[in-house]
Amino acid sequence: MSEIAGQTGLRAGANAVVNESYSFACMRCGYGWEQSYEIEHHTDAAGHEVVFYVADGKVVPSPLSKPTCQNCDGHVVRIMRPGRVESARNAEGTGEQPEHHHWHLSDLLHPFQRKAS
Repeated sequence: MSEIAGQTGLRAGANAVVNESYSFACMRCGYGWEQSYEIEHHTDAAGHEVVFYVADGKVVPSPLSKPTCQNCDGHVVRIMRPGRVESARNAEGTGEQPEHHHWHLSDLLHPFQRKAS
């Protein structure tokens, strides 16, 4: 489900930083998107490990705990391995795609559906 790309440069106080990417599909409205995260591992004053998810330079909640659709704010979101949304877009492959296209669930899942024999 995640792609571990290895460590990047350590941020202030971070013991390690790991990169992970995910694809998301909202089961409510069908919107699809992809996001990469820097996952920072820190140790707090009590010696416990604390993990921060950073997306686009901002600390965000873990996408694994309660993902939120960027389109409808719904919380029924499927999390998939990286590249699923992009491969669905490429499978459509008819002409140029608008910069901000609203992807429906059927668009995202179509390339992965099995045909009845």
